[in-house]
Amino acid sequence: MRRRDLIKGVAGTAAAWPFAVRAQQPAKPVIGFLNTASPDTYAPFVAAFREGLKESGFIEGQNVAIEYRWGEGQYDRMPTLAADLVSRRVSVIAATSTPAALAARAATATIPIVFELSGDPIKLGLVSSLNRPGRNVTGITQLNSLLVAKRLGLLRDLLPTITTIGFLINPNDSRADIQSTEIQEGARGLGLQVLILKARTELDIDAVFETLVQQHAGALIVGSDVFLNSRREQLVSLAARHAIPAVYQLRHFAEAGGLMSYGASQTDAYHQTGIYVGQILKGAKPEELPVLQSAKFDFVINIKAAKALGLTIPSGLLAIADEVIE
Repeated sequence: MRRRDLIKGVAGTAAAWPFAVRAQQPAKPVIGFLNTASPDTYAPFVAAFREGLKESGFIEGQNVAIEYRWGEGQYDRMPTLAADLVSRRVSVIAATSTPAALAARAATATIPIVFELSGDPIKLGLVSSLNRPGRNVTGITQLNSLLVAKRLGLLRDLLPTITTIGFLINPNDSRADIQSTEIQEGARGLGLQVLILKARTELDIDAVFETLVQQHAGALIVGSDVFLNSRREQLVSLAARHAIPAVYQLRHFAEAGGLMSYGASQTDAYHQTGIYVGQILKGAKPEELPVLQSAKFDFVINIKAAKALGLTIPSGLLAIADEVIE
């Protein structure tokens, strides 16, 4: 072979190297993020999810991509959105609400699913047990829907003379019946009457407060639900306008002017969800990761809201509060 031909051959091979190396590089994994709410109301929690991913070695836009699907409060959109993520063959689905988890579980039996929810995943049929989830599903439960009785007790400590309270649920939520049963059982033990109030839409919420006033309810407990969580400003505003003491699930209600909130830290739960998703991207199998139960709970009192309602917070409640907003 002549020297000129040899040089041309080597040069041609070298020019092809970048393409060959590029072809051998693994494709960037894609996470499917499925939630029933809207991105604007859940931005802090998505940030916590990304932080958990980062701790596991994955940074969005660098070595992992995320496909977001938001239901915008419409639960009936969840099956279609879940099916879309499955059709895109995402590496793992982060299903960050109960409706999202149920939709993802129905859509695939092979793609790993990490849920974040408030209820009991065993009763919901998502896993066979907490320690051994089985198949392709695991996650984190905040157990907020199981803390209804605790919120009821806090409300009674604040208002010992009340006889009737309202309990607000979204009937479209799969946990609505469970939550209603729990609060009725707890109320019976305290000699309280409970008005079960239902709201699927913003207009329904307005009607709920009219009912509370008409029925002379002494207070309100807002149940665990993604739609209700997304209506924070409306709920807090109506409670203030109608002078109805209310207890909520998440601290951002109290931060927005609500009277009291008690529940598991949603920020912490989303953070742990990100960690679990990262572990699965590294090769862990869902059935090997036990379902985690939230260990961090926040009890927040808003003193300004209490004063506006003409209430004095008992020293016992102030003593056990994790945060008191002046």
